[in-house]
Amino acid sequence: MKFGGTSVGTPERMREVSSLLTSCGEPVFVVLSAMSGTTNSLVEISNHLYKKSPEKAKEVIDSLEASYMRHVENLYSTDEYRGITRRFLCEKFDYLRSFTTELFTSFEEKSILAQGEIMSTNMVVNYMKENGFDAVLLSALDFMRTDKNDEPDAKYIHDRLNEVMEREAGHQVYVTQGFICRNAYGETDNLKRGGSDYSASLIGAAIGAEEIQIWTDIDGMHNNDPRVVDKTEAISQLHFDEAAELAYFGAKILHPTCIQPAKHAGIPVRLKNTMQPEAPGTIINNERVRGKIKAVAVKDNITAIKVKSSRMLLATGFLRKVFETFEGYQTAIDMVATSEVGVSMSIDNDVHLNEIVDELKNYGTVTVDKGMCIVCVVGDLDWSNVGFETMATEAIKNIPVRMISYGGSNYNISFLIRETDKKRALQSLSDTLFDN
Repeated sequence: MKFGGTSVGTPERMREVSSLLTSCGEPVFVVLSAMSGTTNSLVEISNHLYKKSPEKAKEVIDSLEASYMRHVENLYSTDEYRGITRRFLCEKFDYLRSFTTELFTSFEEKSILAQGEIMSTNMVVNYMKENGFDAVLLSALDFMRTDKNDEPDAKYIHDRLNEVMEREAGHQVYVTQGFICRNAYGETDNLKRGGSDYSASLIGAAIGAEEIQIWTDIDGMHNNDPRVVDKTEAISQLHFDEAAELAYFGAKILHPTCIQPAKHAGIPVRLKNTMQPEAPGTIINNERVRGKIKAVAVKDNITAIKVKSSRMLLATGFLRKVFETFEGYQTAIDMVATSEVGVSMSIDNDVHLNEIVDELKNYGTVTVDKGMCIVCVVGDLDWSNVGFETMATEAIKNIPVRMISYGGSNYNISFLIRETDKKRALQSLSDTLFDN
């Protein structure tokens, strides 16, 4: 069970999470994020230290410490556990202050960023112990590691974690930190993509969990963006590949990378709402439901780039040169459409846009369209399902479409449109695909 920052963001939330854990009736392994807002403060502290402004860093540290001490007063009912937790937190904040007198690099920054999860897990376990629950705190730094390619070292995680579990056998609740790990050289690091969700999926796969639950403040993945569209609904079931498509194309509840370990291990992932624990949420597994469109997602801040070159007509190596340009600037491509005389692509990172465009001009005329978004329709979109892609295109027949991507996956059809047309497109897709 993984709980995000808002789920442990206040003493009240910590109590509710603890109550959920102890009502399960069977042993649970719990992954916790930092309290909401903490990581942002730690990033701010790091930024001040990079800029050699130790006094400003100390101000943020003092403010954060005062906030945590207020939480301690509200969370615990006994002087014993208030004292235990207060002393632990004082050590952590003194540790943060120690960086204001030292040389500051990215190594020190990663150590600072790890403190949020370390503090939240300690606070929750102390609360559970105070209330007589059988909880044990395991340090993620003892078993979570990345390899020399900065990818999770699955074998190491499996072996070390199972050693820890054998040593700590028989407890009701096991608690550890999300996001943080060690790298191949033993230094404190983090999982970056997917953060705590990734931790939960890796741990679930390593211990052979029955189910991996991701608890947030939303009751599962919705069939459209609830911030834009009226009357969206939680999806009851998704295939792993459908969930990955939705996550990549804008469904913020889940990171596309994080469910891969669960998918390979065949362990279902359930998305649940901490605020409404009785809601069924969304189950993600390897079951494919035929003949059904599940959801729509949208990815904003997209830039479209078209390279047109009649002299490159059918020329061998044209596409390779174009794609190598993007690779050279570490810029991922979302969508691709080709013709005999050109290629169109979309990107969501325009940091190196000017350099990329300058290089692409060597191969033809370059056109750039900004302020775009990708609307992705996800479900059983196998090409043999006659008419399914037509339903999606019919829904947005009155909206100008810059690009269409279909056939690269059995699970999606994507449309590149202007951001100004986003709300109209999403609402029309909901009305056509789901309300009927």
